[in-house]
Amino acid sequence: MRIVALVPGGISDQILFFPTLDDLKRNYPDAQIDVVVEPRSKAAYRVSKSVNDVLMFDYKDRNSLADWANLVGILRDREYDVAIALTQSLLMGLLLWLTGIPTRIGYKGKGAAFLTNTVPLKQEQYAADVYHTLLQELGIKSPCPQLAVNVPKLDIDWADKEQLRLGVKETGYILIHNGVNELPANQGQDRTYPAENWLDIIQDCQQKQPDIPVMVVQEPGQQEFVAQLKQSIPDIKITSPDNMGKLAAMIAGANLLLCTDSAAMQLAVAVQTYTIALFGSTDPAKLLPKSEKIIAIKSSTGKIADISPKTILEKIWGG
Repeated sequence: MRIVALVPGGISDQILFFPTLDDLKRNYPDAQIDVVVEPRSKAAYRVSKSVNDVLMFDYKDRNSLADWANLVGILRDREYDVAIALTQSLLMGLLLWLTGIPTRIGYKGKGAAFLTNTVPLKQEQYAADVYHTLLQELGIKSPCPQLAVNVPKLDIDWADKEQLRLGVKETGYILIHNGVNELPANQGQDRTYPAENWLDIIQDCQQKQPDIPVMVVQEPGQQEFVAQLKQSIPDIKITSPDNMGKLAAMIAGANLLLCTDSAAMQLAVAVQTYTIALFGSTDPAKLLPKSEKIIAIKSSTGKIADISPKTILEKIWGG
């Protein structure tokens, strides 16, 4: 069987789809499973064990008819048996119909007339569960499995060496990930927390637990953020993993992850690291499973910057 899933969205969206892909592979172990994702999201599949091939298509770009026709041609040529669409879209439904793929699964609503199988879209649920309901149309009725990732050994080895480089010993460490905007700034995402607030948190952690180092992840474009931290804490430990596997390995080695709503948060869920996650306007229940290892702090104003360091520290120390 040849299966293709069309998965718009950022890296976090892809990781939330992993349980569905894993369950699909468990039930159809000999199937070839491919995904069509935006270029910005291909990096997620370094830590997926269930996908054979990652095709790229920029769903959000102003694609011409020729671009869409090219995608239709690629999907037709690969002779898929099943297509799964993760978005309600008239254009997407039409595209899948034009491919001639015999089984086309998606959500009820826009574009459903071009699909062969549909399920209700329950957007208020945890996103991984929402995606997993699509498998009902392939006879898979089991509950959604836990989110998991497959970290390459090379990335685990890199993380071990990185911890040695930074002088981290058996005590473990607290890891801070200040998010990264996966979409252009003009789309109004609120995914980072002010450096001055992080400084209050880091200094408090260093005073209360001097033997447990605090480490900060520097993502591309965060030079100014890191420079602000170094002004007050010159010897702060900075790490810059350059792929999802290395980031997952560093998160797995942490005693605690402090982060904003981002791919790092989803990786922490997968590797079961204790996590305190900051949210602005997004509903945490849609992006996080129920777990004793995860504490979500949602801003009362809808802006992450308005969460006080005191509120976060109370959660860290159980106050």
